[in-house]
Amino acid sequence: MSTAQASRVTLGGRALALSNLGKVLYPEAGFTKGQVIDYYLRVSPVMLPHLKRRPVSLKRYPNGVDGKFFFQKNAPTGAPAWVKTFPVYSQAKGEDTNFVVVNNQATLIWLANLAALELHTYLSRTPNFLAATMMVFDMDPGPPAGLAEAMTIALIFRDFLGELGLTSFPKTSGGKGVHVYVPLNTAVGFDRTKRFAHQAALVMEKKYPGRVVSLMRKELRAGKVFVDWSQNDEHKTTACAYTLRARARPTVSTPVTWEEIESALRRKRPESVVFEAPQVLERVAELGDLFAPVLTMKQKLPKV
Repeated sequence: MSTAQASRVTLGGRALALSNLGKVLYPEAGFTKGQVIDYYLRVSPVMLPHLKRRPVSLKRYPNGVDGKFFFQKNAPTGAPAWVKTFPVYSQAKGEDTNFVVVNNQATLIWLANLAALELHTYLSRTPNFLAATMMVFDMDPGPPAGLAEAMTIALIFRDFLGELGLTSFPKTSGGKGVHVYVPLNTAVGFDRTKRFAHQAALVMEKKYPGRVVSLMRKELRAGKVFVDWSQNDEHKTTACAYTLRARARPTVSTPVTWEEIESALRRKRPESVVFEAPQVLERVAELGDLFAPVLTMKQKLPKV
C-alpha cells in the first residue's frame, strides 16, 4: 500500500487519519512526511520486534529536520484508545510518565504521522522493567576523529568482548557513530550491566589512551572515540534499530555485519555503511533482520 496519496488507512483493524503527506521533512533530500510513513510501514516487519514491549521516547520534528524539535516521553495527547502505554515512575517529578509502547503497525504509523522521526527504546521490556535484556555501547568520535575511527574502535571492542566470551552485534548510528549491542536475555539487573559497561570502557581507555576516552567531557574527546557506556541505565533510551535519524538526509540506524565494517575500512570508504531509508528497505528485502539475534541470544555477564 502506498501512503503517498492516502489520507486514511486501516492497519490491523485500526483506522488512522494521515495528514500533510506532501510536507517535506528532509529538505536536502526532498523526503516527505508521506515517504517517512511509507518507510516505517514497509520496515515494520523487522522493526516491530525491536520495539515490542519496550517503552519509547520520541524525538518529534513537526516542521522537519531543519526546524525546532522536542523530546516527548509522555504519550501524546489525543492518543487512540488502542495505543498501549506503560507507566514509569519519575523520582524527579514524583509521578509516573506514561510511555507509548509500540506493539503493532498501527501505533508505529500513528507516531510517524506525528513526525516522531526518531524512536528511542529502553533496554528492558515490560513488565520486567528492571531487567536489562541487552547492553549497548556507543562509539562516538570526537572531531577530528570520525566514522572510520569509530568503526576501528568498534572492531577492537568486538574482539575485547569476544575474549570475555560475549558475542556482539553492530549497527550504525545513522551519523558518525557505531552502536555495539550485547544481547543478554537472562536475569540481570541494571546495577550489574552498568558496572560491567563502565569497567569495559575503562579497560579500553587504559589499553588505548591515545584513541579512547570513557568520559563525556568535550575537552577530553578531541580526536578520540568516546566509548559511551552510560546508556546502560534503567532510565536511559537508545535509538532503536531501523529508526530514522534527524540528519540532513533520511539516514537510518542500520544493523550491519562486522564483515561490512571491516570491508569498508579496508576500502577506506567508511561512508559505505551509512544507509538512507530506501537502501535499508533493499537491505531488509535481501538480508532480513541482521539484528534478530539480539532479541533471543542468551549470554551471561563475566567479570572484567
